[in-house]
Amino acid sequence: MGHDHERDAGAERWKHDGVRVIKGDRLDPNTAQTPGMFRQAAITHARVGAQRIWAGTVAIEPDAKTGVHHHGALESVIYVISGRARMRWGERLEYVAEAGPGDFIFVPPYVPHQEINADPEQPLNCVLVRSDNEAVVVNIADVDPVEAPEEVYWVDPIHARPET
Repeated sequence: MGHDHERDAGAERWKHDGVRVIKGDRLDPNTAQTPGMFRQAAITHARVGAQRIWAGTVAIEPDAKTGVHHHGALESVIYVISGRARMRWGERLEYVAEAGPGDFIFVPPYVPHQEINADPEQPLNCVLVRSDNEAVVVNIADVDPVEAPEEVYWVDPIHARPET
């Protein structure tokens, strides 16, 4: 009799602690927000018990961009659903690459970078995955970029406007 009880307890544990499906219309907007962007969390420690990963979506307004920053030891992956992403990186943002629908972007730890919606008319929609649950953003104000920045900044405590 004890054996059946153990099996039932195991089934209950797996039912509630096993695979989770987070429906697209059930994402959580109660995450760090930035003007020009709309982030929604899907996979977090609080939502599903994730220990070493964060995943969600981000919608970025036309022509919007972040200030220069890095994410400390975190690794980030961005998957472009629609729109055109431009990434600038390096000590002076001297490197640039663009990505479109179906493309993946990998941002290694400590790389100074700037995320840009390269389309002046269409939103940029992406899936974002980070290698930890903690949001680490280190703003870099003393960058002398090789190209003058665009006019629209994502400005908030996470992505501050560079000093002028």
